[in-house]
Amino acid sequence: MPELLSGNAVIGQSGGPTAVINQSLAGVVEGLRLGLAASGKVGRILGMRHGVRGLVKPGAEGLLDLTQIDKAKLEAVARTPSAALGSTRDKPDEAYCDKILDGCRRNDIRYFFYIGGNDSADTCRIVSEKAADAGYELRCFHVPKTIDNDLLENDHTPGFPSAARYVSLALMGDALDNASLGGIKINVIMGRNAGFLAAAAAIARGAAPDGAAPQDRPAPHLIYLPEVPFSTDAFLANVEAVYAKLGRCQIAVSEGIRDASGAEIGPKLMRGPGEVDAHGNVQLSGSGALGDGLADLVKTGLTPQGGKAPRVRADTFGYIQRCWPHASPIDSEEARRVGRYAAELAARGDVSGSVIIRRLADAPYASECARADLASVARHTRHVPAEFISGSNDVSAAFYAYCRPLLGDLPKLERL
Repeated sequence: MPELLSGNAVIGQSGGPTAVINQSLAGVVEGLRLGLAASGKVGRILGMRHGVRGLVKPGAEGLLDLTQIDKAKLEAVARTPSAALGSTRDKPDEAYCDKILDGCRRNDIRYFFYIGGNDSADTCRIVSEKAADAGYELRCFHVPKTIDNDLLENDHTPGFPSAARYVSLALMGDALDNASLGGIKINVIMGRNAGFLAAAAAIARGAAPDGAAPQDRPAPHLIYLPEVPFSTDAFLANVEAVYAKLGRCQIAVSEGIRDASGAEIGPKLMRGPGEVDAHGNVQLSGSGALGDGLADLVKTGLTPQGGKAPRVRADTFGYIQRCWPHASPIDSEEARRVGRYAAELAARGDVSGSVIIRRLADAPYASECARADLASVARHTRHVPAEFISGSNDVSAAFYAYCRPLLGDLPKLERL
């Protein structure tokens, strides 16, 4: 095992914020204090302002000294949603990573911790390789975070259970609203490439799916994921079948649904060209285009000739899913634990790695942290597996069993 290094440690947060990302930040600080800092190997614990942007800035204005942060303050920050250090959407390339390595040299950083998704894992990988090539001893560790739940090697990722809890609770309340007044309700949920969050809408039913037809299911009656090709004709037929029997229909749809050719449905339904993000993707979460487009389809397709259009409404949940200040208790505990484990990997002499969560049992639920190579997580995307999907518009009992233990207690609701 390589010798432990002496120097400073730096921690950053990247990508979309979550309800528990600061638990991971606190976990790294806590783990360093108990390990490398206590042994004298780490002198200062620094926080990067807005991810690696803070590290590449000249001087110290992009860094916050966390070495002596009060324990009570750290605990309060840990319980607070969103990235306390600020985040970034920067996707570092080779040249950018050269600047990151320069920042590490300037600040005598020997331990680099980055909390984020697969792009953050890739940043750790590139920086680690560049440091090795340059003969600069640096330890790089990726701490997992993403509400999309799309990191390979992980059973699930910190941030997902809390966002899934929000989706489930929102769909529970929305189903009662829909039942009170009738009509067709469309809820667009985050997930460009992976449909885990939209799938979590099934937890609102309170029982595992049983394979029933859409019109015989509890709400949400229809769930559409990007992993399943979306057909507008089939969609209209499904909605019509539910609405004809119940006088209402609640739908959960992932923002990233695609047709059989792989083309995203959202941009096709936009009334204008749409806003494009830094990576060239048409922005979906900041737009109500998909919900409005699907609502227009339903109104047009289900209005009888000379008759009245059905009542159709659409909501796009968007960013509100990420930082709702009522996290899953399991998510909070695991997010803290992955941060501490990253510091433990550094203290035992690991050169690099990505922390992963492994599930040990469902009832009672139990998990553990482990290490994976950065290259096995970096740049890859995990999708909802086939065994979690049922037909073209539902999830399976296996998904329910997988997701339900992660959310914590949910309220019991009743109707007359």
